Order: sequence, then structure tokens, then C-alpha cells
Amino acid sequence: MNSVVKSDAGVIRIDARPESVALDPAQTALLVVDMQNAFVNPGGLLDLAGVDISRTPATVAAAQRSIAAARKLGIPVVYLHIVYPKDLSTAGGPLSPNPRKELALALMGKRPELKGKLLIEGTWDAAIADALRPEPGDVVIAKQRYSGFAGTPLDAFLRTRGIRHLLMLGIATNVCVESTLRDAYFQEYWPVLIEDATLQAGPLFCQQATVFNVENFFGWVTTSEALERAVAR
Repeated sequence: MNSVVKSDAGVIRIDARPESVALDPAQTALLVVDMQNAFVNPGGLLDLAGVDISRTPATVAAAQRSIAAARKLGIPVVYLHIVYPKDLSTAGGPLSPNPRKELALALMGKRPELKGKLLIEGTWDAAIADALRPEPGDVVIAKQRYSGFAGTPLDAFLRTRGIRHLLMLGIATNVCVESTLRDAYFQEYWPVLIEDATLQAGPLFCQQATVFNVENFFGWVTTSEALERAVAR
């Protein structure tokens, strides 16, 4: 990644795998993916679906450190959140696989008592968790598919600001985070996954598989502590 840096002025170096990365904060954004009550808190979508969320406090703490470090460096923070209107008009019709596979839609279809309560606009479940609430100046982009690039203005926002490097964190590592990261790679962005600020949906091997894929095929892997060290230097 170092070859894309044209000047040492303002460049920071972050310890990462498989190699350290040099980033210009002016060309970097932090993507916070789906850190919503649905995925973070007891009583949310993942919890109701029986997914183990016991590691979310540590994930949230790492996300807080990462966001704070990005703000100190002047790196813009972009929140992505998945949300549907009450009429589910953007969820996909009978020809779309989304209603069959997206967890909130599938769960509401199977459990009538949850209808209209999961990832629906204006509900607690869909809201970004209080511990990671956006601040003035942050950007919030709604999406209706796993990838933050699918049918959203994310790519246009990044390109008009000259962003080339993406620090990424969020839930779920193996679903929305990985989907967004892969799309970023395909569109010529340089993605860096903040490993401890992510959490998988499913067994631990799902987390390990995504980290392996990113480190070897799609980008770089770092930690919140490494980002803090870069700020300190």
C-alpha cells in the first residue's frame, strides 16, 4: 500500500498484517458498519435469533477507541446502517432472495409477533447504539442490502472527497462488513479491517475466515490499539 502514498507530509503508519500500512488521513475514511441495537444489544435482532453476542461489549469498546483515534486524525467517520421502511418496499419482492436470507426479514416472516419490529425505520432495533452514536459532522448512510455500496451514495461520497483508503469496523464481520469490504476492493479502494472492533454472526470460525480472507486476498488487518499507537506517534 505504501506505493500509493505520494508524499510523507501528514502520513501515518499503522501496524497491520500482512504488512504495515501508510495512510494519508486526507485520503482516508472510517466506515462504521451496522453498529445498531439489532446487532449490539440484548433484545436486538441477533440476540432474538439466538446468535451469541457475549463479545459485543469488547467489540464496542474497540470501536469507540477506533472512532476516537480517527477523529483525532481528522479522518471522516461514515456510519452505515441497514434499515427498511414500514412497508418493506425496499426489501425486495418475490423475485429477490433478500427476503428469504436477510435475517430480520426472515425472522419477521417466521415469527408474526416480531413483524414491523426488526430493522424497521424509527424502531429501537434499527437505531445506532447509544454507545457509538454519531456526532455532528459524521455522515450516516442507510442501506437495504449487506454491502454499503449496494444502492447507496457511499461510493459517490467517497470519490468526491478523494478518499482512497478505508478503515472498517462493525457487525457482522462475515456478513455486512465483509460484503462492504469486498465491494470496496473491487472498486479500487484500499481496505483495512480493524479486527477487534468487529464481531461475527455465527461460530468463531466465521470471524477467523473473514480475517484470513482480508489479510490474504482483499486488504489488510489491524487493531484499535495499533490505530491508537499511530495517533500517539
